[in-house]
Amino acid sequence: MRMTLKEKLDAIKAASKTRIPPEDQAVIERSTQRLRESGIMDRVVKAGCRAPDFTLPDAAGRAVALADLLARGPVVLSFFRGRW
Repeated sequence: MRMTLKEKLDAIKAASKTRIPPEDQAVIERSTQRLRESGIMDRVVKAGCRAPDFTLPDAAGRAVALADLLARGPVVLSFFRGRW
């Protein structure tokens, strides 16, 4: 049986709770709750919304424009904060 996306995400979330120390989990949960209480969820871009055109560097430093990618087909944007 194939897992739905929600089931996969729930499994990832459950697995992360075994790897992240409880005190770090508490910080994450408090921060997430504060963001939700701020009303930010009412202002975020929803799935399926059209993004404004932009140009950003790729991993090699070359400029990549959203319009150029869209000319080749659908685009999925993913924002990765990373670790710094």
